[in-house]
Amino acid sequence: MNRTTLRGFLFCLLVAAVSGILPGVSSAQSFVLDLPLGSQRAEVSQRIGITDVTIDYHRPLVNDRKIWGALVPYGKVWRAGANENTTITFSDPVLVEGKPLDKGTYGLHMIPNADEWTIIFSKNSTSWGSFTYDPAEDALRVTVKPKPADMHNALTYDFDQLQPDSSVVELEWEKVAAPFKVSVDVHDVVQASLKKQLRNLSGYTWMSWDDAANYLLAEKIALDNALAYANKSIENEDRYENELTKSKVLTALNRKDEAVAAQKKALDLASPLQIHLYARQLQGEKRSEEAFAIFRENAQKHPDQWFVHSGLARMYCAQGKFDEAVKEMKLAMAGAPDNQKSYLDGLEKQLEAKQDIN
Repeated sequence: MNRTTLRGFLFCLLVAAVSGILPGVSSAQSFVLDLPLGSQRAEVSQRIGITDVTIDYHRPLVNDRKIWGALVPYGKVWRAGANENTTITFSDPVLVEGKPLDKGTYGLHMIPNADEWTIIFSKNSTSWGSFTYDPAEDALRVTVKPKPADMHNALTYDFDQLQPDSSVVELEWEKVAAPFKVSVDVHDVVQASLKKQLRNLSGYTWMSWDDAANYLLAEKIALDNALAYANKSIENEDRYENELTKSKVLTALNRKDEAVAAQKKALDLASPLQIHLYARQLQGEKRSEEAFAIFRENAQKHPDQWFVHSGLARMYCAQGKFDEAVKEMKLAMAGAPDNQKSYLDGLEKQLEAKQDIN
């Protein structure tokens, strides 16, 4: 198309817009300039797990008009917004109302009715409104029930009922809401993502592999992979943190002797403070006898560290030996940095009153 023809084409479109011939285009709009729109653009996004769901749309106003069954007719395909296609983008595969939909950007259309709506995800996401909508381009259709909503003068998309693996997307306009649920298989998505991430620069650090192992361990999934990740972390740099992770994974795999060996190696690599904090963690897990054994050994190896005495104080307190506990807490107080003294003083007073500090 040469310039003369293009100018003529644009002129005809502008004339059509001004005269109201072209539906969905306001006279305040320009095909060549960036000007304010009557229905302003908006974008809303929600992360589910590590999957981003993003809706790009324009927000028409009610402005005292009758919307449902009038401005937006029942039974006809509607652009679910204003101006060009409303689009919805999924960064990973999802389920919409329990039905699978691949990752990508889709034109979002809807067919409203008084008691049921059809939500349409079109492979065509670049058209103007729904005027050229073609059902042959549908990627997915689902049906949902509309519900009453608080008044929304501007059409709004929102994410509600957020869960670790799902959220409900709601179109809200006037006093009607149309909800549809988006779910993600978070475990599958994260595991696939980890494999990709660990092939880039992050794969050259011990921490990345350790983080990956701990995610799988915390979620109680793919424990063999978690062990492989822990071993890879150790291969990069053998540390207290990843040896301890390996121990925990082996425990979860019921490989107890190997778990004990990995824990011993972790503690051999640990600083006195790391050992103390690990014993406190064991206390929190109600593994008191293991914790007390570590407190005692840490105190024997590092008697000059103030926190080993607070560990012994906790041990004696749990055993009901409050006099010994007070003695150890005083030793901790004597060597502690100033920013810890107030806290330790409070613990000492509790011990003197024979109160449990654990």
